Amino acid sequence: MRGIGARGRHGVLAFERALGQRFAVDVVLHLDTRQAAAGDDLTQTVHYGELAEAVVAVVAGEPVALVETLAQRIADVALAAEAVVAADVTVHKPQAPVTVPFDDVVVSIRRWRSWPPS
Repeated sequence: MRGIGARGRHGVLAFERALGQRFAVDVVLHLDTRQAAAGDDLTQTVHYGELAEAVVAVVAGEPVALVETLAQRIADVALAAEAVVAADVTVHKPQAPVTVPFDDVVVSIRRWRSWPPS
């Protein structure tokens, strides 16, 4: 999923926590979808609507200082589905308080259910 949007109060600076700002999140899940496809069965895969709601709850939830921490919390939610082997999470913070022109602050991580990945 790309561009899951929510307002959050994440950041190091006090005004970021007080005022909040818009964040966007991209999530890629790695899982075997053959059973779901063979049976056309949603219960054999991940419901992306539920995943999107869970991601929004994390972004709109408890503030953290670092975008890296936010990305990790979202990865933890994505990995909660038993079928998911790995998750790529990208957090966009386009309104970050940076003093030079920029398009976006982006943190991307990949997390596996177990390490090292098999």
